[in-house]
Amino acid sequence: MKTVMLKTSLGVAIAVASSQLFASGFALNEQSVSGMGTGFAGRSSAADDASTIYGNPAGMSRLKREQVTVGGAAVIAKSDISGRGSNLGGETDGDMVPVVGVPMGYYVKPLDDHWSVGFGVYVPFGLVTDYGSDDAARYWGKKSHVEVVTFQPTISYAFNDKVSIGFGPTINRIKGELGSNTINPFTPGRNDGEVKIKGDDTAVGYNIGVMVQATDRTRLGLTYHSMVDYKLEGKTRVNNPLIGPFSGSKFDAELKIKTPESVDFSVTHELDDQWTLYAGSTWTRWSRLKDITVNNEVPAPLAAQFGTISEEQNWHDTWAHAVGASYKVNKEWTLRTGFTVDQSPTNNQDRSPRIPTGDRKIFSLGAGYSPTDDVTIDVAYSYLWEEDTKVNLASRTKGSYQAKYENSAHGIGASLTYRF
Repeated sequence: MKTVMLKTSLGVAIAVASSQLFASGFALNEQSVSGMGTGFAGRSSAADDASTIYGNPAGMSRLKREQVTVGGAAVIAKSDISGRGSNLGGETDGDMVPVVGVPMGYYVKPLDDHWSVGFGVYVPFGLVTDYGSDDAARYWGKKSHVEVVTFQPTISYAFNDKVSIGFGPTINRIKGELGSNTINPFTPGRNDGEVKIKGDDTAVGYNIGVMVQATDRTRLGLTYHSMVDYKLEGKTRVNNPLIGPFSGSKFDAELKIKTPESVDFSVTHELDDQWTLYAGSTWTRWSRLKDITVNNEVPAPLAAQFGTISEEQNWHDTWAHAVGASYKVNKEWTLRTGFTVDQSPTNNQDRSPRIPTGDRKIFSLGAGYSPTDDVTIDVAYSYLWEEDTKVNLASRTKGSYQAKYENSAHGIGASLTYRF
């Protein structure tokens, strides 16, 4: 088997996500619409509905009624691209991120005063970029499209009315595609070829959390989301008229990748019967992404020119910090707001057009409406803006690419919670 280094900013994701989503790297925050309204401050200490299965599984013990929460979020991203582009020509129109949606669903059932069980389906990571065949970035990342769906059966135990713990294994299904153009050495910039790599895998991880009611009005939460180790097995397809009968052929491929572990700590404090304050911090071990290596069976004479995509990553660990507040207007209505600052794991030397992101800030608004004790409808809106970032790459087989990215995004979400 020929070993080909595929060092890319691909990431692990779902098809309904984008590289400008509301968390660092290719992680997603959109696992809870009620949490989205406060900028995900208090994510591991709030336990407002069944979405606590993701935020902190220990929070299920605070839900005294059987309930289901279903919802989704949509993200409208925008990138303004300027600069030199590629020395081989091409457009820089900035529309490489489609409008996308992120679904979620959770179920919680209390068994007695101590035990609760639940089940969640959600999306923990996300990446979709599609530059097109005429874009200047086509040699460095024409398309990145990976799908992940996570299933989490969960159990929690309350030792007393102060301390509870929760645990859930995660079953993660990943399927992905990565594509780039390859240069025709006789007519660079014209009559390009293309290489596509597809693969899939199922891997297991876990989420574990603890929640402490420190005082009558203050609650603390700590959640650990484990690393997940994938080995995608699939095919590499090479299209180029210069390789004759090999053009269009498929070759076995294998890709190993680890999504990072994270730790979330947050505080929820009830000032009075109307105002609640939230604060939280999340650490993510992005330094696991040094590169991505694909082992495939592309014949050695073809691999160097027609079957290789190579990019360094060298990501670093990140912190995200958030503050938020909610105001209970009356029995039916609750209003929310939040503000988040989130580091980017990329660096100026290796940043790729697949994920051309920088440090970001996010402002959020939300509301919860409960027409009856059995039903709550939550809605949220977030606006994200990033610092301007630059991509500056050069390669013997791909030419050069220089561009400045100005990224922003709007996010909207809605969910329904029904209590039995």
